[in-house]
Amino acid sequence: MNANVQQYIDAADRENTTRSYASALRHFEVEWKGLLPATIDTVARYLAEHATVYKISTLRLHLAALARWHADNGFADPTRSPLVLKVLRGIRAKHAAPQRQARPLQLDVLEQACEWLLQAQVAAVESGRRAEALRRARDRSLLLLGFWRAFRSDELARMRIEEVRAVRGQGLTCRPGRTKTSDEEDDRAFRCPALSRLCPVDAYLDWLELSGRTTGPVFPGIDRWGNIAHEHMASQAVLPLLRRILKDAQVQEADTYSSHSLRRGFAGWASANGWDLKELMEHVGWRDVGSAMRYIDVPQDSVKAKIERALATSDGRPTKASR
Repeated sequence: MNANVQQYIDAADRENTTRSYASALRHFEVEWKGLLPATIDTVARYLAEHATVYKISTLRLHLAALARWHADNGFADPTRSPLVLKVLRGIRAKHAAPQRQARPLQLDVLEQACEWLLQAQVAAVESGRRAEALRRARDRSLLLLGFWRAFRSDELARMRIEEVRAVRGQGLTCRPGRTKTSDEEDDRAFRCPALSRLCPVDAYLDWLELSGRTTGPVFPGIDRWGNIAHEHMASQAVLPLLRRILKDAQVQEADTYSSHSLRRGFAGWASANGWDLKELMEHVGWRDVGSAMRYIDVPQDSVKAKIERALATSDGRPTKASR
């Protein structure tokens, strides 16, 4: 294949997707001893034998990897057959566990954690513990940007200084590279205003000033001697980092929070403070209402108030529709 063509084919697949597909194919061929090209019956049997081993999302990933292999190599795709699709529906009906929602990070918890990080940073600077001071400044910036921008862990991990323009007292604009939800020609800018407290702009600039960095990942790893990595933080590292921050800040049940807690916490806060759904979707970057609604809890006090208002204006007689 022409080298110029191949470079664009390679660019179309994100690194994580390529790695995941390779792992899925290796499991099918090497560990399960499946043969490629696969038959419809083989794929159906593969699903059935792993129905209680893998989550539905993992099984779908394995099917996608098999579908890609067959398409790339000019074979008919067995994963789209009625038999395979029916087996997958049966697995979902019989074994799918209810989806667990992330615990939202409330504003008071954010404030508690950020105040502790700031105090720890000041103490570390005063005592000459540079590595600790850098980590506290980085972590405070990560928490505040993650909350007020409702970023996913991969969005936080892949932020680069070159993509961000921040002015103290005004705001911050980030023009990220492609993410898993961006379109081919998407040039979306994420903006965050400067705030009177818990300010993500100040926290970001404080972190850069302390580290002295002008290029590279916004949130890199930092070793025990204060050496800052040149590579971005792995998205999988955000969850243990978040829990460690909350635990150090004496937040109750720190291990119950997940990397989606920042996004869900902001969505809940915004909804409770009068943001309409369109405003919230535009700020976070959601493309459809379904994605947004998964992150919003309807406060029970609000539900009760609406019911009580309806009862107060009702004479107690059933309507025609309810007879």
